[in-house]
Amino acid sequence: MTAAPLIAILDDEPEIRAILQGALEEAGFRSRAFGRAREFEAALSGMTPDLCLLDLSLPDRDGLTLVHRLATEKGATVIIISGRAQVQDRVTGLELGADDYIIKPFDPAEVVARIRARLRRDRPAAQPSGQTARFAGWTAHFDRFSLEDAEGTETPFSQAEAEVLRLFLERPKRLVSRALMQEVLGAAAGEAFDRAMDVRISRLRTKLREDPKNPRLIKTIYGAGYIFLGDVDWG
Repeated sequence: MTAAPLIAILDDEPEIRAILQGALEEAGFRSRAFGRAREFEAALSGMTPDLCLLDLSLPDRDGLTLVHRLATEKGATVIIISGRAQVQDRVTGLELGADDYIIKPFDPAEVVARIRARLRRDRPAAQPSGQTARFAGWTAHFDRFSLEDAEGTETPFSQAEAEVLRLFLERPKRLVSRALMQEVLGAAAGEAFDRAMDVRISRLRTKLREDPKNPRLIKTIYGAGYIFLGDVDWG
């Protein structure tokens, strides 16, 4: 029998932790809750959560730094739950690798729904194209979040960047509109989403050593979206 997904909660407010754990367990998830980043990071050596719920205002660690580490080093799925409601806070969280951003106060039912939607997108069965794609002298390894060039040098990418890259590689030489990106990535439309996508694409272009003034692989179609121009071989 397959174990229920494990959700890790990091929030310094006991009431918030209790509310989230109650909602998650009622929905059939397993959960572990932590009040300090130190405890959470120590526990990561012995557990692999399917998703992390993370507050940004922590007493012993900068939450944004932890988001970046989880996304880039651990390849973890992260949903921020924070009282910081400014657009720039949401943009920064998404830029650093978070997969979603929920503002406090929240409805526990919405949190559960967001988690379920996120885990459905992360499920391997929903990715029929495989875990390795070759294009223009590059190999994208989605199983280990790494780009490998023709000489074998590897450059890591975040899970957030992986989502955008996979979106392009699964639709080569076809227009990928902002509306499609929003639909596939399950994000809300608006300035924060648009800016986060621009940052992810800029970082991908840098890692692919693209000329920012004349990219040869990821082309911007102004007012419409993007087109990935390379041939792709999935294996």
